[in-house]
Amino acid sequence: MAVIETRALTKRYPRVTALDALDVSVGDGVTGLVGANGAGKSTLIKILLGLLPPTSGSASVLGHDVVSEGAAVRAQVGYMPEHDCLPADVSANDLTVHLGQLSGLPYPAARERAADVLRHVGLAEERYRPMGGYSTGMKQRAKLAQALVHDPRLVLLDEPTNGLDPASRDEMLALVRRIGTEFGIAVLVTSHLLGELERVSDHVVVLDSGSLLRSSATSAFLDATGTLLVEVQGRADADRALGQALVDRGLTARPGGERLVEVEVGDRSADDVRDLVVATTTDLGLGLVRLQERHHRIEDVFREGLDV
Repeated sequence: MAVIETRALTKRYPRVTALDALDVSVGDGVTGLVGANGAGKSTLIKILLGLLPPTSGSASVLGHDVVSEGAAVRAQVGYMPEHDCLPADVSANDLTVHLGQLSGLPYPAARERAADVLRHVGLAEERYRPMGGYSTGMKQRAKLAQALVHDPRLVLLDEPTNGLDPASRDEMLALVRRIGTEFGIAVLVTSHLLGELERVSDHVVVLDSGSLLRSSATSAFLDATGTLLVEVQGRADADRALGQALVDRGLTARPGGERLVEVEVGDRSADDVRDLVVATTTDLGLGLVRLQERHHRIEDVFREGLDV
């Protein structure tokens, strides 16, 4: 059974169509929901939670219809909202315990679960402080904790890295990955930063203006391109010199960025092309910094879809 399934799901407003006949199936593990701002990600999450009625079509979460069984959906789903909505004068502990009780947990169980999840998200020491004094990273962790307190089967995380610095972003992404692997909870995580989802997701759903652009395993997005990425150093025109030398030796090469050259493998053996690149670099007296196979990125697929 799919964790999330939509059929011709459509949401229209007077002047815009937020979702347009969306057919999506989401299974276990971590699924990334990606798209530019305004692509329909937050609208989809609100419909999946039963908080926003669709204009037409249908959606089910954990086997429950989101329109007629919204309460059953919310009882088994955790939700981390994108925007800052935490009461400034309440501690993370009190908020998490309270929301655990609202989810049906007795007070002793809610208190125990709150202590566990706050420790897991890294707020063990700060859990009794009012959240008004929290940093952005701490607030994001508190929002994640309240989404997990009632031991949900699925969590919906709306832009969990929003506003975080690079170090805090990495820590949050590691937490998201742990939820889907160690905790065994299905995760749907939204982001407009495509590279983030490559790191943590098993499956990626790409939306564009409310329509499905692509849905497939993350590994399918990252197939090899048949191109080698070569980084060289040693002189100012190292990349241009290497590129021209490789062309002179019968290869297809083009600039790939500062100090980078992209070399097509074509019909040759990849090992033969690598050997020729190494030999040419040595002959030119250049330093070989990096030689690796170039893979597609999610952003490449997204860009190609927009160009169709």
